[in-house]
Amino acid sequence: MKKSALFLAGGWDGHQPHETAALFSALLAAQDFECETALTLDVLLDSARLSRLDLIVPVWTMSALPAEHCRNLQAAVHGGVGLAGWHGGMADAFRDNTDYQFMVGGQWVAHPGNIIDYRVDISNHTHPITAGLAGFAMHSEQYYMHVDPHNQVLATTTFDGAHAPWIAGTVMPVAWTRQWGAGRVAYCALGHVLADFDVPEAREIVKRGLLWASR
Repeated sequence: MKKSALFLAGGWDGHQPHETAALFSALLAAQDFECETALTLDVLLDSARLSRLDLIVPVWTMSALPAEHCRNLQAAVHGGVGLAGWHGGMADAFRDNTDYQFMVGGQWVAHPGNIIDYRVDISNHTHPITAGLAGFAMHSEQYYMHVDPHNQVLATTTFDGAHAPWIAGTVMPVAWTRQWGAGRVAYCALGHVLADFDVPEAREIVKRGLLWASR
């Protein structure tokens, strides 16, 4: 029986939500998933439908998440539906909703220097999401985030202070997992635009995160 994944694609267009959702929807389809992409958050009002899913993938930068929508999403994940995503589509979504941020385990706050060269280091070499991967270079936004210390961190990046001297040497999580009730949550801060996933390691971390989180 195929697994089911629901992508929520919308919000700020600068993160190319439709293009990136299409990429990972195709990658999941190749792993025998049945994928659907919703272009409205009102799909979250159908709690019975959500509870039957294996995975929900928010690709929805900024915007607002009404209280009932958030409660239904949290309940679905708490009941065992996986939640996974990347960059601002998952961790710069719904900035005023701390209940959502509590579930995700972090929130974007800055990307000093905007598009820059930086390095991602693998900090957990045994987790299925990062096993066998080595550190790699990125040319994109280096996310500075507020993060939950309960997260299981899989990869990090270190700020050199070139664009904000007071954060020089700060080691920031790039990828993590966590639990929300019976549901698995996986996040990767990479993926500002579709072209970022031309970096094989970035694409692989997100793909593995989606697979790991699914029920």
